[in-house]
Amino acid sequence: MPDLIKWPKPFHLEDDEIAAHVENLACQITNVDGTQLVGTLQRFRQSEGAFEIRQGRSDEISSIQMDTVRSLRLLHPLYLKKQGSLSDANSEEVDQPSRQQKFSVTFKDGKKLEGQTAGYVNQKYGTYLFEVDESGAIFRLFIPATAMGSFSIRSPIGQMLIEEKAVTHQEVEAGLALQKLLRSQRIGDYLTGEEIITVDQLAKSLERHRGNTQLKLGDALIQDKLITQAQLDEALLKQQADRKQSLGEILGTMGIVSPETIKRTLAKKLGILFVNVQKFNIDPGVIALVPEKLVEKYTLLPLYRTDKKLIVAMEDPMQTAPLEELRFILNLTIEPVMALKEDLLAAINLYYKSKFSSEAVDDLAASVKVAKESKEVADDEAPGTDNTLVKFVNMMILDAFRQGASDIHVETAPGNRPSRVRFRKDGIMVKQFEFPSQFKRTLVSRIKIMAQLDISERRKPQDGKIEFRHAGLGKLELRVATIPTANTLEDIVMRVLVASKPIPLDRLDLAQDYLEAVKILAAKSFGLFLICGPTGSGKTTTLHSVLGHINTDDRKIWTAEDPIEITQEGLRQVQINSKIGWTFATAMRSFLRADPDVIMVGEMRDAETCKMGIEASLTGHLVLSTLHTNSAIESIVRLLDLGMDPFNFADALLGVLSQRLVRRLCNKCKKSYSPSDVEMRALVEEYCFGIPLDPKVIYQHWQKKYLKDSDTLTLYSKTGCNECDGSGYKGRIAVQELLVVTPEMRKLIQRRAPVEEMLGLAITQAMRTLKQDGIEKVLQGHTDIQQVRSL
Repeated sequence: MPDLIKWPKPFHLEDDEIAAHVENLACQITNVDGTQLVGTLQRFRQSEGAFEIRQGRSDEISSIQMDTVRSLRLLHPLYLKKQGSLSDANSEEVDQPSRQQKFSVTFKDGKKLEGQTAGYVNQKYGTYLFEVDESGAIFRLFIPATAMGSFSIRSPIGQMLIEEKAVTHQEVEAGLALQKLLRSQRIGDYLTGEEIITVDQLAKSLERHRGNTQLKLGDALIQDKLITQAQLDEALLKQQADRKQSLGEILGTMGIVSPETIKRTLAKKLGILFVNVQKFNIDPGVIALVPEKLVEKYTLLPLYRTDKKLIVAMEDPMQTAPLEELRFILNLTIEPVMALKEDLLAAINLYYKSKFSSEAVDDLAASVKVAKESKEVADDEAPGTDNTLVKFVNMMILDAFRQGASDIHVETAPGNRPSRVRFRKDGIMVKQFEFPSQFKRTLVSRIKIMAQLDISERRKPQDGKIEFRHAGLGKLELRVATIPTANTLEDIVMRVLVASKPIPLDRLDLAQDYLEAVKILAAKSFGLFLICGPTGSGKTTTLHSVLGHINTDDRKIWTAEDPIEITQEGLRQVQINSKIGWTFATAMRSFLRADPDVIMVGEMRDAETCKMGIEASLTGHLVLSTLHTNSAIESIVRLLDLGMDPFNFADALLGVLSQRLVRRLCNKCKKSYSPSDVEMRALVEEYCFGIPLDPKVIYQHWQKKYLKDSDTLTLYSKTGCNECDGSGYKGRIAVQELLVVTPEMRKLIQRRAPVEEMLGLAITQAMRTLKQDGIEKVLQGHTDIQQVRSL
C-alpha cells in the first residue's frame, strides 16, 4: 500500500512507531451532510482524495471521496510525550511550547468545531489535529481542505503573555490603549519583524498557499480578533513604506516585554520550540553536514543531530521547502525550531563565514612589519598586544571549535624556521598552518596573557585556563599547558572543553547487554563503580552519562572534578584546587559530612583517595570514579598494588568499565564488501586469541547475529570523500569491556589471584575484551579492523 502514510505529529511531540501507523485502526467519518460512518481505516490515499474503510466484519472495502467528508477521527487514543532530546540537553536555552491550545474550525457550511489540541500539522490536503479529551487522552482528527472554511488557534497573544506571567492584565490594557491612540498602528503589526513571520514572508506564504485552506497567519489573526481584514490588507500594501512601531516595539518601549518574549510567546502559540541560538551549545560536528549555500538561502542553522534526526533553527519553521531539501540531501528526519533572525545571522556568520585562512597569517605579518618600521623590535619579539594578533589567536580557537578538535598544539621552532599549529581531531594530529618565526614568542605570550599565566617565566611549565566567549558562541573553556623546550622556547597545548550537557546513557556506544548491566550497577545504593582508560578515552563523558541516568530529585549527588567539563542541573559540583590543599581526598572527607547518596570522584590518583572511596562505598554510599589503567582486570591489580585491603576492596567493588575511542568509518563514503574466507578466519582467530573460546562456535554465532540477505558476512572499508576530508573516517566510537563483580570474582580478588585467572573467569561470565568488542563493532560496520588493532 504505497500511499499509506504514518500519521504526522507536531514537531515537539513524539510517540512510538506502532502508534504512528494508521492502517486497520477504528475510525469515524463525518460526512458533509452530517451522516456518520464507523469502520476500520484500510487506506488513506491523499493524493487521490479518497479514504478506504471496512465496515463491521464485512470483507468489503468502501472507497469514500475526500470532498464528501467533513472530518475523519481515529478512535484509538494516543498518549504523546514531549521530545526530550533538545529541551533536556539545553533546558536554559529552550522554551517549551504550550501543552495544548484552544482551536476553532469553521466549515464551509458555517458549522463550527471547537476544542483543545496538543498541536496541529497543516498539509496540502488538510489539517491534522490532536484533540485532547478530559482524561488527557489524544484522538487524531483530520479535516480535509475541501471542507474547511477557516482554522485558528484561539489563544490571543495578550492572554498568553498574561498566562506566562510576562505581563499583567493592567499592562496589556495599557498597551492596547496606547496602541489605539496610534491610529495607523494595528495590533496585528507584529507581522513586521518581531514575530514569527514578517509581512514579506506572510505575503509570500499567502501567495504560495492561494487556492487551498492551509492555515494562513493573517486569517488566524482575524479569527483571533487581533486585526480586521481591512487592517491586514493595508498592512500588506504599506509594508515597505510603513515606519510605524510594531506591537513588540510598543511593549518594549513601555518596559513590559522584549521582542524575544513576544517571539517566545508566539512559538508557544504555534506549538514549536523556541531556541536562543546565541546561548545554545551547538554541536560543531553538524556544521559540516549542511552546505553553506543552503544555510544562506534559507537562513537556518543546524543545532545537533541524533542517529536519524537533525534539529535546525529557523526564523519561520512553518516553511516546508528547506525542510524537504534538507531531508533529501541528508536522508534524515528534519525537526525545525524557532529562533530570532538576527541571532541566526550572527551564528551563521560565526560558523560559516569566519573561516581561518592563510590571510590571517598575512595580516599578522603586515602588522609586525609596520611595528618594526616604527620602533625597534627584535626579530623574534613581534608586538604581543597588536589587534591583529588578538584576532589571529581568536580565529585559531574558533577554527578548532568549528572543526571539532579536542586539542590545539602550538609548536615553536628555533632560529628562523617557521613554527606550526596542529589540531588533534578524532584522536589524530592534523597540521593546520605554519607561521613565521618572529611570531613565536608573541603568540605564546598572548595565549599566556589570556590564561592569566606569568609571561616572564619561560623556564618551567605552567597550567591555566581560558574562558573564551564570542558573539554567537556559547561558553568555551580551554585548559592551557605551557612546556619549556630547547633554546628557551615554549610549546603550548590547549585542550578544548566545550561547556556541554551529558549525553544520555542510551546514546553511548555501549552494547545492549553492557548497557543493561551498567544501568543495574548505577541503580545500586552503595558500592564502588570504576571507569578506566587512558587520557582522552571518554571516561568523563561516560561517567557523566551514568550520573545523568541516576540524577533524580530523590538523590543527593556530590562531585569532585578537575576540571569541571560537563555540568548537570541537580549535581553539587566542586572544582578541585590542589594548590590550596583542596584535593580529591579532602573533598571526599567534606562530602561524607554533607549527607550524600552518591559521590563522584574525578580520578583516584593516590592511595588516600582510593581508601576513602572504598570506605565510603562500604558505609552506604554509591561511589563513582575513574582510573588511568589499560583494562578492567588491570584496574583491580593497580588498586591492590596501592595497598588496598583485598577483603574490603572485594566487598566494595561493583564493576569496572574500561574503554577506548577508535575512529568511526565515514557513513557517507564507507564501502561494503564480502570478506574472503582467509580474512574471516584471521578475524575469528584474533577474536579468540589467548582466550579459551572455540573459533567455530564464535563464527556460527556471528553468522546467526550478523548475516542479512546474503550468504556471507559484510564488512566495510574506508574510501574518502569531502565529508571526511578524504580520510575515510568521521568521528569516533567507543569500544568497551565491562567487568561485573560476582561472588566468584570476589573470592579471586580476596586471594589476589593472577590476572590470567581473573580474566578467564570474567570471560566465562560474558565479559568481552576491548578487542572483542571492537571486532563486534567491525562486524556492525562502525569501524575497521585496522582501528581495532591500534588499541
